[in-house]
Amino acid sequence: MDLTEHPLHSEIMAAGDLLTVKRDLVSLPNGNTSYREYVAHPGAVVVVPMLSNGHVVLERQFRYPLRQVFVELPAGKIDPNEETLQTGKRELLEETGYTARQWVKLGRQHPCIGYSDEVIHIYLATDLQLGSHRRDEDESLEVFDVSFADCLSMIVQGEITDSKTITAIFLAEKYLQANGGN
Repeated sequence: MDLTEHPLHSEIMAAGDLLTVKRDLVSLPNGNTSYREYVAHPGAVVVVPMLSNGHVVLERQFRYPLRQVFVELPAGKIDPNEETLQTGKRELLEETGYTARQWVKLGRQHPCIGYSDEVIHIYLATDLQLGSHRRDEDESLEVFDVSFADCLSMIVQGEITDSKTITAIFLAEKYLQANGGN
């Protein structure tokens, strides 16, 4: 059964520096038409930075839409014509000051399939070296590290609720179990 919806017309409802809100008229598999509103997003990368002692580098950052501080992994949007690994390396350095010698792509996720085309690429970064962060002028965050077990506990206890962080930690856990780590 073909479930594909085909665009007939597209309009931009709003556009900002990061996001674009679109409204498309689509033909449905049953022959009818309908509208689909969604947010166009450039994509992002999230990094699970692991120190040699098995700790995970995390951040506390205020997120304006929900008006609260969240615990998250380092992450950021993909710049135009940038490879996802380069985005991960750039964001890790900018936000935390760390660089990594070893990188493993763990997968990807689509966090908001009902209303956004965003895809988040997930990397594990190991063999870390600390340098100086290069945060943007409008970026304020606190960097800290916890054991991998404590990180998992923070998820279970609801201290970490960010979906990209939860997904990345669980994928890292499975990767590490399969490859003799942690």
